[in-house]
Amino acid sequence: MSADAGRWRSASLLSLAGGAAFWVANFAISLTPIAADYRAGLDISYLPMLVQALVGGLILGFGVSYCLLRYYERIPARSAVRKSLLLGVIALVAVTVLVEVPAKYFTETADATRYFLIGLLFNAVRILALAVVIGYLFPRVTARPGRPRPEVTLEP
Repeated sequence: MSADAGRWRSASLLSLAGGAAFWVANFAISLTPIAADYRAGLDISYLPMLVQALVGGLILGFGVSYCLLRYYERIPARSAVRKSLLLGVIALVAVTVLVEVPAKYFTETADATRYFLIGLLFNAVRILALAVVIGYLFPRVTARPGRPRPEVTLEP
């Protein structure tokens, strides 16, 4: 198998795991009263929201996974989990600037700041879950016979 084929396979596996973590975190959040208020205030339907969270998680998971695989040595952190969390923070900033700000402040939304902060908190939890799972699974997915596995450390 070529290096590119292995990278795409690894990115796909990590994307699925990260997307699943994102979706599970989204589902857990969606059961809270504040999420119900958020959906009611923004007129968001429940089932389409779950599907959109799955698709969004897979897209974000692929972006984080591919960047982690492609630029692993260049990312300034010691462990795969920390590297993945750094990429997750970058993804959170991008999602906030490109999606949340326009959705809340450039449309007619009552109490936009409140809904912006709630959405930011939800995204932080979901992207954190995605990044931790991808970073944790990274050494297991990328391990090859005869090649040392990157170290996974969970200490602060």
